Amino acid sequence: MTPLSDAEHKERARKGRWRLLFLALVTASPVLASYFTYYVLQPKGSPQYGELISPTRELPALEVSDENGSKTDLRSLRGQWLMITVADAACDDACEKTLYLTRQLHAGLGQERERLDRVWFATGDAKISPTLLQGLQGGRVLRIDEAKLSEWLATETKQPLQQSIYLVDPQGFWMMRFPATAEVDHAMKIKKTLNRLLRASQFWDRPGR
Repeated sequence: MTPLSDAEHKERARKGRWRLLFLALVTASPVLASYFTYYVLQPKGSPQYGELISPTRELPALEVSDENGSKTDLRSLRGQWLMITVADAACDDACEKTLYLTRQLHAGLGQERERLDRVWFATGDAKISPTLLQGLQGGRVLRIDEAKLSEWLATETKQPLQQSIYLVDPQGFWMMRFPATAEVDHAMKIKKTLNRLLRASQFWDRPGR
């Protein structure tokens, strides 16, 4: 077999780079297309409610544990849309209202709710009330270090983590946040935004876990 010349090696390397770029674009195109449809073309209805995070931020390599003490990597949550709340495990009145809001928002998504998981990042060492855990109805509770979580969910306004609801896409990127208020008009706006976003991503996203 005749050895390749330097020019032929360079040509093969160039073609290889183009193939890799093409594959990357093919893989990412469904996600990019749905975001383009949602944020640029603005399908039916009023503009989205909430703050778009730009650039998006990927789930970090943080250790979390459930109420049974089982530990896992935060990145294992990829594969579903995530609606995240953050609050001390003692869960005061504001915390309970936010958890109730996310439960109602999730229920209001109808059949689309199978594509979205509710996650409560519980901080601190307090024991979570069994009654509260029962009331979560399918929501997931994960213990996490608040200081490390703050590095990922940091905002320019430096608002406390407890004041927002965070939305993470199935690729594992934090891409939106909403004010954590149970006022009816705010709740309706969040629900409309979630519905539109889930509809816009239907052609590439399917229920994961």
